Amino acid sequence: MGNNFSLADKVIVVTGATGILGHSFIKGIAAAGGAVGVLGRNKDVAEQRVAEIKNNGGRAIALIADVQDESQLRQAKEQVLNTYGKIDGLVNGAGGNRPNGVLQPDEDIFNISIDGMKEVMELNLWGTLIPTQVFGPEIAKTGNGSIVNISSMSSKRAITKVMGYSLAKAAVDCYTQWFAVELANRYGDAVRMNAIAPGFFLTEQNRTLLTTPDGGYTERGNLVLKQTPFKRFGDADELIGGLVWLLSDASKFVTGTVINIDGGFMVNSGV
Repeated sequence: MGNNFSLADKVIVVTGATGILGHSFIKGIAAAGGAVGVLGRNKDVAEQRVAEIKNNGGRAIALIADVQDESQLRQAKEQVLNTYGKIDGLVNGAGGNRPNGVLQPDEDIFNISIDGMKEVMELNLWGTLIPTQVFGPEIAKTGNGSIVNISSMSSKRAITKVMGYSLAKAAVDCYTQWFAVELANRYGDAVRMNAIAPGFFLTEQNRTLLTTPDGGYTERGNLVLKQTPFKRFGDADELIGGLVWLLSDASKFVTGTVINIDGGFMVNSGV
């Protein structure tokens, strides 16, 4: 039967690979034996992370592209094919929030920035769909491919302040389910699509919302911890197990699912 959780024969492209969560994604994939396409807009960080993987005995290539720029993504695809000859999987890790997409406490809800909402929704939804359109056909050619999207707690629960982000992630959930069915109808089990939904992890975008400058927690941070049965924020490396499982042959009969990795946040009624 072998090690179904191994990625030793696989080439995986990770978008958003220069962020905090993306860093854990690429480390986990490399540790499982996969070759990694480290895709992001920051050339210096991408190259640093490639060097880190190679120094630990792994395989990686830096891919500099914006996930909303189809031409840049197609160039990145050719780089991967020229280096490794195939693409087995894609992690749509790019996303996040923007300051102008967050509703402030004293802001009129009917005066929320439409441009801010559009910016956040385009990054998270189109930043998932466009890379899939570019890399997906190559993944399907392998006959055993996997695409993993990134969802959120806010896709199913009303999380205050982050309307644009919530709308976008709800759309990502719908896209994951819809596209999984259409992929199966056209390619059988040759390519799967699933998603992971992280709970609350400290990142560049949410740190000021959840923590205070002195290392304590904001009111919002304390509310999150109260709702999370584990009573802590997640560590980015705790996403690796679920991600590697969905990319590996161990999940060959799994498609269209959204896996919560949240310390119990989603299921807690608060009672």
